[in-house]
Amino acid sequence: MNENTGQQPPTVGIPAPGLSGADLFAHCLTDDGLARLESLLDSGRYEVRAPEHAALLCVAWLRRAGEDAAAAALVAELRPFASEVRFAPYPAEQAVPGPDAVHRLTVGEAAGGLARRAPRRAVEAQREALTVWRPFEDELLGLWLRVEADPQAVPRAEGAALLARYRELAAAHTRCTRHLNPKSNTAVLLRGLEESAEGREPTPGLAGRVRHAVASMVAVRGRPGSAEHTRLRREQARQAALPAHHDLAALVLRRLAPLAVDRGATDERVLTGPVTAEEARCSGLPAGAEVPPSVRGTVAAALTAPLRTLLQSAAVPSAEVLGEVAGQLIAAHPAQEYADEALGRLVAAVYRAGRSHRYALWWSREHHERIAALPWVRAVAPWGPDPSVEARAMLRMFAEECVEAFPGAGLPNLLARALSGLAPLAGLPVPFLTEPFADAYSGRTSPDLLPAARAAAELLSGTAYERYHGIDYAEVLRLAAARDHEGFAKLCAERAGRPGRPLAVDAAVIEQARILTTFNLATLVRYAGVSPRTGWDGAARGAFATAVRRAATPARRAYAWRQLLFHLSLCDAVEQARVLAWIDDRAARLPARTAGGIAAPLTALRRATA
Repeated sequence: MNENTGQQPPTVGIPAPGLSGADLFAHCLTDDGLARLESLLDSGRYEVRAPEHAALLCVAWLRRAGEDAAAAALVAELRPFASEVRFAPYPAEQAVPGPDAVHRLTVGEAAGGLARRAPRRAVEAQREALTVWRPFEDELLGLWLRVEADPQAVPRAEGAALLARYRELAAAHTRCTRHLNPKSNTAVLLRGLEESAEGREPTPGLAGRVRHAVASMVAVRGRPGSAEHTRLRREQARQAALPAHHDLAALVLRRLAPLAVDRGATDERVLTGPVTAEEARCSGLPAGAEVPPSVRGTVAAALTAPLRTLLQSAAVPSAEVLGEVAGQLIAAHPAQEYADEALGRLVAAVYRAGRSHRYALWWSREHHERIAALPWVRAVAPWGPDPSVEARAMLRMFAEECVEAFPGAGLPNLLARALSGLAPLAGLPVPFLTEPFADAYSGRTSPDLLPAARAAAELLSGTAYERYHGIDYAEVLRLAAARDHEGFAKLCAERAGRPGRPLAVDAAVIEQARILTTFNLATLVRYAGVSPRTGWDGAARGAFATAVRRAATPARRAYAWRQLLFHLSLCDAVEQARVLAWIDDRAARLPARTAGGIAAPLTALRRATA
């Protein structure tokens, strides 16, 4: 496997300084180069910016696995292109994510959010008030207290000096403007001080206002120097010394700087930990200062972790966000379940790199077919799982996670589109519906509408779902068998009480289409065998809780209630009875207004399950 180029190969790793093209390719096949490649395989600290950057890592893995013949054959296939194509990876500070890892934001997107953080005017005004104006007001109040005690004890020059300092502060510190209000205590004391500094006695009215202002300030805060006043000012000074959120965001931004911008972050604690002593010396921030929750939340959204971990930590807060991250796992699904962890991580990096590059070599239209056809991916394929099996497992996993984590939400458009792309890879004839159900101009309905309605009819005929919604599933099956799309659209309009209204634009008619098709839930159960780990009874309880939270919004509550009916209809009689008893118990403890909002649908639910 070694190649002798006639020169001493560098030992500093990949990329080797001064080497490119054929020289780099040759160096990677030396003992030192292969050892470095194997080290990168183990650490995962490499970057595959395009699929071809993984080729020599595959060579190293085959050699380590004892497959010398396969490695040699791959080298022979790559060598003619070595002068034009880089087949070596780039080094990276953090490990490449595994095939089961996803992130909501990339490091670059999180950094962009932090970079946009600016000082908040109200917060900075409060900080100025505590650090500049409160101490000045204390000095001003102290002077007037001395005047009240003995008018002759306060030299006129001292008052004039205090007025001069006020003007300097007012010119330099303009965020806080309360002292500019002529009715404020500070403004009253300053006017009285101006009269005294000019040698004039304050008018009786002004003198009375000064006495009132002094009394009010003492009553609210205590006399300057008193224990009560000292405690107050000490706490305010502590608050004012807290670093600004935008300064801490800038610190976290510097921590993110070494990471690859197109990946997620692997260690949130390191990025959002307290300010270190070294950082305090460089930034001026106090050592030990905590990063605020708003900044930690931005970094948490960029955390790379298994999907279940992100769901449990609420980093994926909704079914819509689940649809956003689905593409990351679907792109790398053939890399799941590799027996060798390092190889699975490498293959996942190849598939993910292929999503954003358009390199002509070994390129085809279909993403997974294109990547699977690459020589280095073909060479390691025998050690991987069956891609179609993995696709089916992933489709079922996404659907079950959606039902379990968001039982009242259903399948959002983004996730339905992602699963539509996964279904052909899984070899499943799954007709996933996405909105809109019909074209707004031609009125032509989606070709997946009737297959989805047929799946719902076959699954839910004779159940509480059919009785609650008053569905004639026999008629739905007839329309599906006849492929009568126009008749189905007409049925939806009649059920909505809007005969003649188009399915494309009328919200009430669209909702009836959702009801008749269950908007993909029945499809998932019929074709993908979806069954939540918590059971359908657990999903029904979760959907009821969602409906209660949405009680103030009838449309959103109705959506969750539809999910409740579906989940409950898949329970057996014993489970249904238990869920209904649980619902009755919860409903009895709801506030009167919330209970009134669900009283009618709850009565209809009891009738449908009787």
